[in-house]
Order: sequence, then structure tokens, then C-alpha cells
Amino acid sequence: MVRNVKFNTGKLAQDLGVSEVVAKLLVNRGIYNVDMAKEFLGGNVSDFNNPKQMLGMNGAVELMKSSIITGEKILIVGDYDVDGVISTYVLYTAIKKCGGNVSFHIPDRIKEGYGINESIIRKASEDNVDIIITCDNGIAAIDQVKLAKELGLKVIITDHHDVPFIEENGERKYIVPNADFVLNPKQEKCEYKFDKICGATVAYKFVQCLYEEFNISKEELYDLLQYVAIATVCDVVDLTSENRIIVKEGLKRINSTNNIGLKALFKETGLEEKTITVYTLGFVIGPSINASGRLEQAEWALKMLLSDNEIEAKELAEKLNDLNKERQELTKEGLEEAIEIIEKNNMTKDKVLVVYLEDVHESIAGIIAGRVREKYNLPTIILTKAHDGAKGSGRSIEEYNMFEELLKCKDLLGKFGGHPMAAGMSIPNENIDEFRSRLNNVTTLTDEDIIPKVSIDMGLLLSQINYELIDQISLLEPYGKANPKPTFGMKKLKVIEAKILGKNRNALKLKLSDGRLYIEGIYFGDIDSFENLIKDELGEIEYNKVFNGVTNNLYLDIICMPEINEFNGNKKVQLVISNYRISK
Repeated sequence: MVRNVKFNTGKLAQDLGVSEVVAKLLVNRGIYNVDMAKEFLGGNVSDFNNPKQMLGMNGAVELMKSSIITGEKILIVGDYDVDGVISTYVLYTAIKKCGGNVSFHIPDRIKEGYGINESIIRKASEDNVDIIITCDNGIAAIDQVKLAKELGLKVIITDHHDVPFIEENGERKYIVPNADFVLNPKQEKCEYKFDKICGATVAYKFVQCLYEEFNISKEELYDLLQYVAIATVCDVVDLTSENRIIVKEGLKRINSTNNIGLKALFKETGLEEKTITVYTLGFVIGPSINASGRLEQAEWALKMLLSDNEIEAKELAEKLNDLNKERQELTKEGLEEAIEIIEKNNMTKDKVLVVYLEDVHESIAGIIAGRVREKYNLPTIILTKAHDGAKGSGRSIEEYNMFEELLKCKDLLGKFGGHPMAAGMSIPNENIDEFRSRLNNVTTLTDEDIIPKVSIDMGLLLSQINYELIDQISLLEPYGKANPKPTFGMKKLKVIEAKILGKNRNALKLKLSDGRLYIEGIYFGDIDSFENLIKDELGEIEYNKVFNGVTNNLYLDIICMPEINEFNGNKKVQLVISNYRISK
């Protein structure tokens, strides 16, 4: 599917001084005017939204300032994922910097579950805590906050999740906990300009105002952006508006970080001396931090970030890396078991997959659900054995609002929550079969909805590709949700030669031509499928010709991204191929 927004991209390109290709990419991302484009391409910290526009901010900062000055006991309650760990780090570092008597607690995923709970509050009361501040959780803690207030505790909530609601006569009534102050840009009366920020950014905005009160320098505030960038990437929020600035500015700082824990983790994961990118945050650093909360204690990751001792930091980084490797192995085993169950039970005829994996660790159910969804392009829920019944996580496709569909089955579920693309739930074991059946009976998904779709920004000719174009395209970085990596379609390129590279046969190098120009392409994916496709479509003889560099009849349509490949000091343009098909 080619994105085809009708707009005068020539004029926009001229006004911005960029190529028409870049103008088209901007329009495809919903950026139609010069001011929006300039902010998108060149935003910096001076373009951040005013944190004081966030509902409750002034009061929350005044309350915290008073607690710090009077020496009250402050407890931060975080969450066990990357966003929760980073939010806790940001608040703890800042409140301590301001002179606060502060401690933290991150709930154990298995023993305590998500968010602030009654036992945390009662213990805080016994420990003579005066004020609790949550981060990346708390917006749904109606009863818990009520208890805290009854016990005489002050409460500030900082969160970014959707505000809970009850339905009355088909209308939704939003409910917010009765805390002293609630900071969440998704509240109905909140005038903050951008509500797609992660929990760590809400915490950062609070710290921005707190530092102002305590006359702490802007540079110390901006130093925290390296951590907020990790959370922004790993929580998969839209990389638009100030989220782009956070990641751009954060990456600058993280690449020259003084944090002993981060440097230990870079070394342990093979990133030392390498440039840290959005990819390394999302696929190396984030999963390592996440693994401690998934399989053991999230506080290990937090203590690593807080450590000022190189030996301790190294030990904790090793633990995190080992746990991430264990998590990867458990995920692989769980995925294989899920696929086997789906295939054996003829579940591919379902439009919504619900798979019960009794022995899978509940913390990786969501990862497995995501992988199964990728394989079958179907909304997927993975359930696993819990203390009481089953617990699960779901991952969806664009055409299926998972949270709204779960509402149709709420009588079968225990607790559940989520958003259109992901959800979590608990369910009695005896309801699982009916749950699967009803989700499939009530779904509005059509056969067309579940056909995998690939979106292309535009077609591109080999003659258009050069170093300047690649430099201009890079202006759109960092890529992520709502700002995907650009994709270009090319039709009927002749394959001159193909080679399989790597000891694991995980890369395919192609020499391609449009009849006049030649270029190299690289594909990282299922190489066996590529080989089988050629054999099935063109036969064994043509297959041998392709891989021996002999004149052949293989032409490909590809989706790709032109990039500069640097190797041994040599630079050349290559196409990084994401999808292909044999030309008809």
C-alpha cells in the first residue's frame, strides 16, 4: 500500500530547502506546514512544552518543596518495567539533589503485581512515611489512595496511562483517585499541549519545576534527558513533538555519559566504544533493564543506575545481561510451544488467537503474544498459570481495538486493562474456552482486515539515490512509533547475483540493476524462505544460476531504505531491504 496524501510537496520542499522526497516523507507523517516541519526537523530543549500547564503541577511542586524543606519522609513507588525504573531514577535523583529524605519501592511483578497496593501503603504508614509519590502508575489506584488518605499520608500521583472510567447509560464517566495532586496529561481538564508522553517524562516535567524552586542549574536538569530517552524509546510512545527532542537530546548525552552503571551495561552488552542509537536503546539496553523486573527484581536495574562503585555496577550489569539472555531463551521456548498448539489445534482458522501456555513465566507472555501476532498477523492473547486462575497479555493489529473487544467479554474476566494495541488480564481457568469462543464470535474483523499490509512512502528510482538524498532523509531521525523508518518501493530490479553471508546464514547480499545502474542490497530475515521462493517459482536451475552469479531470469520488487555502508574506511550506498516479491 502506497501512502498517497495529495499535497503540494514541491512548495513545501522549496520553503524548507529540502528535497521533494523529504517533503513527501513529512506529509506522509501528517506534517503539512513549514512551522510544523521546522519544529519536527530542528526542535531543541527550548521548544519543550511548559510543564506548569499540566493540571496540578504548581500544587504538587509546592507540596513536595515543603516536604523536602521540613525533612519529611518521602517514598517513591515506581513500576518494574523500563519506564517505571527510569521514572523512579529521575524522581529519586532529583528529590535527593534538592535535599529530600527520600526512599523508593518498586513492586515485585509476581508477588505484588503492578502499581501501588494496600500492603505498600500500610508499610509506609508503619515506617512513618509522610508523603508518597508514584511514577508510571497510580491513575487507577482509587481504593489504594483512599486508604493512604485515611492513614494520614499525603499522595502525589505522576502517571501517563489512560484515566479509568465507568459506563453509565452508555456514557463514560472518568474517575481520578482522590490524591493531593494528580499529574497526568490525559486528564480531561489538563491543558498540557502533548499527552503522548511516557511516565518518565511526566516525572521529568515535575523535576523541571522542582529544580526551578531550588535554583538547580538547567544543565543538571538536561543531564536527566539521557535516562528519559531510554524510557521514551522503550515505552513505544509516539516519536513526535517533544518526544523527538527528548530522544535526540538524550542520545547526545548518553553517548558521553558519566553514569557508571550505564557504562558497565554498555561494556557487558558489547556496546562499549559504539554509538548508542534508538535501536540499541530499544533492543539492547531496554530489554536488559526490563529483564530484571521480568524475572527477578527491578530494583537491581535501578541500583545499577544509582551506583557510584564500578565493581558493584559491573556485577549488576552482568546480572542484567544474564537475565536478558535467560529471558530470550524462555521466550524462544514459549514461542515454539505456542506455534505448536496453534498448528495442532487448527487455530489458524480463528481471527483472534487465545493460547494457554501453563508453564510459561507470566512476565514474558506479552513478548510471546507479540511474536505470534507477527507470525500470523492476528490479534493474540497468551495466557499462563497464575496463583489464582490464569493471567495473560495481548498484542493486537491496527484493525482490532483489543481493549474495546475485551469490554465485550468483561463478565468472563477478572481484572483487565489496556489500550487498542495491547492489554493485560486475569481470568478463571474454566472461562478460557468460552473467552476464546466469544472473542471470535463477536469480532468484526474481516478476511481483508487480517491480510498483512506493508506501507510504502513512495516509489524511488536508482538514479535518484545518492549521498545527499541519504543525508536529507536522515533529518527525520530518530525513527519510532508515529515516525516510522521511511520505506521506498522499487519495481523489477534484476538480480545479478545473490550471496548468503554470516555463520548463521542470517544475511543475504544481492547485486541489483535497473538495466542501467548497479547497486548492492542487503536483506536480514528468513533466508530459507527466500531460497524456497526462488526454487518454487523459478526452479532449481534458475536458483543455482542466481547464487552462482550466472545470467538468470530473477527480477524482484523490493521495499527498501537507502543507507551508507562504511567498511574498512570505504563508503558506498546500499539498499537495506525489508520486503521482497518476485516481479510478475
